[in-house]
Amino acid sequence: QVQLVESGGGLVHPGGSLILSCVASGAIHSVYSMAWYRHTPRNSRVLVAVITSGGITNYADSVKGRFTISRDEDRKTVHLQMDSLTPEDTAVYYCKAERPGGGTAGWGTGTQVTVSS
Repeated sequence: QVQLVESGGGLVHPGGSLILSCVASGAIHSVYSMAWYRHTPRNSRVLVAVITSGGITNYADSVKGRFTISRDEDRKTVHLQMDSLTPEDTAVYYCKAERPGGGTAGWGTGTQVTVSS
């Protein structure tokens, strides 16, 4: 199993920026990709961005051009740079580690992001 700890959430004004970070520990060798999901009261947990061990990235249409996912060279830490934030980005953001083939290696406990004036 992989343990994940998120940080960097908080309150930001519309148009502002935040950086979320997720540090992985444990069975990191089993991780193929790492992803950020978000959960709002109205929606189930949805994919925001994902990055593979080879550096291939994919984003939800709603965040393309505004969010950037990256991964440290040691592949233990993944970041989510969030720019031009809107109130619709308000959610609890979760980090997920994925195994080859799509299985789940672990989930973080989440970090709250609130975009409000």
